[in-house]
Amino acid sequence: MKTCLSLGTFRWCGWLAALAVAAPIAQAAAPSSRARVEKSSFGRTPDGVEIELYTLTNARGAIAKVITYGATLTELWVPDRSGNLGDVILGFDRLDGYLGEHPYFGSTVGRVANRIAKGRFTLDGRSYQLACNDGPNHLHGGPQGFHRKVWKAEPAARRGAASVRLVYTSPDGEEGYPGNLTATVTYTLTDRNELRIDYEATTDKATPINLTNHSYFNLAGEGDILAHQMMIAADRFTPVDDTLIPTGKLQPVQGTPMDFTRPMAIGSRIDQLTNNPRGYDHNYVLNSGGGRLARALRVSDPHSGRVMEVRTTEPGIQFYSGNFLDGTIRGKYGRVYPKHAAFCVEADHFPDSANQPAFPPTILRPGKTYRQTTIHRFSVQK
Repeated sequence: MKTCLSLGTFRWCGWLAALAVAAPIAQAAAPSSRARVEKSSFGRTPDGVEIELYTLTNARGAIAKVITYGATLTELWVPDRSGNLGDVILGFDRLDGYLGEHPYFGSTVGRVANRIAKGRFTLDGRSYQLACNDGPNHLHGGPQGFHRKVWKAEPAARRGAASVRLVYTSPDGEEGYPGNLTATVTYTLTDRNELRIDYEATTDKATPINLTNHSYFNLAGEGDILAHQMMIAADRFTPVDDTLIPTGKLQPVQGTPMDFTRPMAIGSRIDQLTNNPRGYDHNYVLNSGGGRLARALRVSDPHSGRVMEVRTTEPGIQFYSGNFLDGTIRGKYGRVYPKHAAFCVEADHFPDSANQPAFPPTILRPGKTYRQTTIHRFSVQK
């Protein structure tokens, strides 16, 4: 049984169970006359809190699924060159996987995505100490960051799109950060096969903020991503020390394995990198400079024909080639995830910006609103 109500140009339907898809590749759904949002249950936390699942379906049959735990993107189904839908992100079939230890599959991470050196920063003359959950550094908001919180959600009306809006209020002092901060993340699946993610936040005390989505993409749906062709609109990157903290320099990519100014296979020069484990885990300085929606990257899979183009308002993008995946995690459809099973492209500000005065600032002050937009557009090439 289901109930539906109209929201602009689409419907919201409450289901007793999630949309079931048994296999990682499915025949393309028949196009619908309108986009729709379906709400169901994804299980309960150990303390009894129900986690909601929102299934967004556009008029062309593409599907995105989002849960309220961690404002997490759990599935993203887009067509290949034959019109078959495939799920192009890593994750879990059940809530238990997200409640356990995992490398931020599909999560909204914050307050501050990426790394802060030694978990310390100084703001307005006061020093703050955060948890060090990545060796000597603070990573992705700490061990109980936004990826571990239950967000409140509701469908959001947008013409020609299916959308869900999620809100979380982080109290003053949570994970060591100052200020009561209210964050909003809105996922929108448009009829152009775009997944749009809009972020907003306000605070009552000055605080650093740097939100992003941490999805792991594999446009083939299986295997490794080393043959994917990557292009990043960045002439420079931020070199790092042996703990992945930027040195503060902006180094040209030209003549280095970091150069993706033209399409290159991800695996073509990965053996030339010296970090351990060997692979990409670097922030690229986008040529756009941030502040406006602009092209960031294009990646394509020669096998499936799927293409993903990313535009963002952010000044940087962290490109990570799944170096720490090691085959110990069993995810959706019973698959294990070995090294390089997926890549991440996290649109955000630069790592350790709170301690790097030359980097674009990440401080939000009372009376101001933090805003960020990133769009992933999917298409096919023959």
